[in-house]
Amino acid sequence: MRLTLPPERLARAKRAFSTRTAPDRALHAIETADVSPRAGDLVLARVLEVGAHQRLELTTSRKALLFEGDEIILAYGNRYAPDQFEAVAPDDLGPCDLAAAGGIAARVIAKNERMEEPTRIQPIGLFVDDAGKALNLRGFALAAPEAAAAPAMFTVVGGSMNAGKTTTAASIIKGLTRAGLKVGAAKLTGTGAGNDFWHMRDAGAFRVLDFTDVGMATTYRADRGELAHGVRTLIGALAQDGADALVLEVADGLFQDETAWLIASGLLKQPRSGYLYAGESAASCAMGVHWLRQHGRVLGLSGLVSQSPLACREATQATGMRCYTREALASMEVAAALYDALMEPCAQAAA
Repeated sequence: MRLTLPPERLARAKRAFSTRTAPDRALHAIETADVSPRAGDLVLARVLEVGAHQRLELTTSRKALLFEGDEIILAYGNRYAPDQFEAVAPDDLGPCDLAAAGGIAARVIAKNERMEEPTRIQPIGLFVDDAGKALNLRGFALAAPEAAAAPAMFTVVGGSMNAGKTTTAASIIKGLTRAGLKVGAAKLTGTGAGNDFWHMRDAGAFRVLDFTDVGMATTYRADRGELAHGVRTLIGALAQDGADALVLEVADGLFQDETAWLIASGLLKQPRSGYLYAGESAASCAMGVHWLRQHGRVLGLSGLVSQSPLACREATQATGMRCYTREALASMEVAAALYDALMEPCAQAAA
């Protein structure tokens, strides 16, 4: 049954960051029966029981407290988060979970033992257009830009979730902007949320994009063709805007399926591109650098390992790569040297 929602009801609903690319005017009606949701579909849901996620990140990135009975606007999706939840998009409107604070509706199938039970929600209906077709984030995706020469490209990858990737990305962005470069940034994979997005923007990137801009609420279990198209679109859009350098973050660890596929695909291997590896330990750095060298140039190490001079020394001994603190990456001198290394395709990676 199709139901048109009064404007005041929509205004009261808490709308998640993951849905930010859909214009307000598109959200005016829902279908409540005989629907089978897909990843990326927009849904109106009611909070049944507040659990692990007590706040919802709004489209403005304000963290709004949740209460039982609240109506919230989310996107269906899958989630990969070893520190939190693994979750999959359901194929019906039955009760499910708030799998991420950025606004992902899914069924949790596994959780880290340190996590509380997920916040439980009851989907009410899928948002639909005037023709009754479900609204999906794909319908609001950036158009693929015309081909443009790729600028210098720094790709930040890590050994795991919470290895320091975003801090590494933000630090090199700050250093490059201090060196007078116009820096574009993108988070290529992950789960829709604003923390990393705004961290890179605050570091000085003139434009920041992520996978939600190309129609994906999350990239876990994403179709490989869709993922490849999204990555090309994000890189192309920033290049077309005149960026001198791009800083790209790839979520989760090297062995996460989409991360491993993306790196092995060659999509991130350009004439002027290189990896910064965010590691948790010297052992992680040794493994990561060995694997990455099979797929491109490695520029250096950073992340959690850089917080300890001893761990940094071990990582350098194990890999032959310099270990950069966030302060070093944020300096004009180091960032400019790394940029110069990328602008000479045949040069050896900075050491």
